[in-house]
Amino acid sequence: MNGGPLKHSGFRRTWHRTRTAVGLPSLHFHDLRHIGNTLAASSGASLKELMSRMGHSSTRAALIYQHASQDRDKAIARVLGQAFKKAQAGGHKKPSGTQRARKIIKFQ
Repeated sequence: MNGGPLKHSGFRRTWHRTRTAVGLPSLHFHDLRHIGNTLAASSGASLKELMSRMGHSSTRAALIYQHASQDRDKAIARVLGQAFKKAQAGGHKKPSGTQRARKIIKFQ
C-alpha cells in the first residue's frame, strides 16, 4: 500500500483476501465488533463500560453483548459460594429477621 487513505473498494479486496487466508471466508467486518464486545462483557465489563467502548448512549444495544456464558455462571457461583462460606464462618451472634420470624411462627 502507498500509505494513503484506503478506499472502500480497496478495503473490500484486502478484507476478502485476508479472511480467506485465515480460513474465515464468511466473517463479516462487523463480526469483529461483536466478538470484541462479547469478550469484554464476559471478562466482566460493566454495562456502562460496554456503552463507552461502543459509543452507545442507551443500554439497549450494550445488553446484546452481555450473553450468559458457562464461564461467567461458574465465576458467579464461585463468588457466591465464597460469600456464603464467609458468612457461615462468621457465626452470627444475633438471629436474622427471618430466623426470628420462623421462631414466632412455630409458637403460634
